[in-house]
Amino acid sequence: MNDTGAKRIDVVAALIFQDLRLLVCQRHETSEFPLKWEFPGGKVEPGERREDALTREIKEELAIEIHDPVKIFSHRHVYPGAFEVSLDFFRVTRFSGSVSNRVFQQICWVPVSELTKFDFLDGDLPLIAILAGPEGERLLS
Repeated sequence: MNDTGAKRIDVVAALIFQDLRLLVCQRHETSEFPLKWEFPGGKVEPGERREDALTREIKEELAIEIHDPVKIFSHRHVYPGAFEVSLDFFRVTRFSGSVSNRVFQQICWVPVSELTKFDFLDGDLPLIAILAGPEGERLLS
């Protein structure tokens, strides 16, 4: 528990780039927050390093091995009546293997300028706003 009274969950997410586009993923229609868009990643297990959790989650979800993730943004978001997430976002510009959708409703590669057209999870919106604004290019380079 934390000062909000909500259970806290540590989450990592990858901003995976290829050909100046970013990979976004739509949650399955039967999952929590159905059909919302997000960046791939997931929960950090107790005692697990964030980079290790990110590597594990991306391999499970997309069947690729990421290399040299760089943390670019962190924040906390409270989902009222549910839980608080502590989010760490990592830029990933190198990976090996072919991206394969293992768990999502759908995935797609989009230019950063089009991120605001997607219905993202509320916890991702502060980063989306930064990426869409003048700070976005600096954060991604």
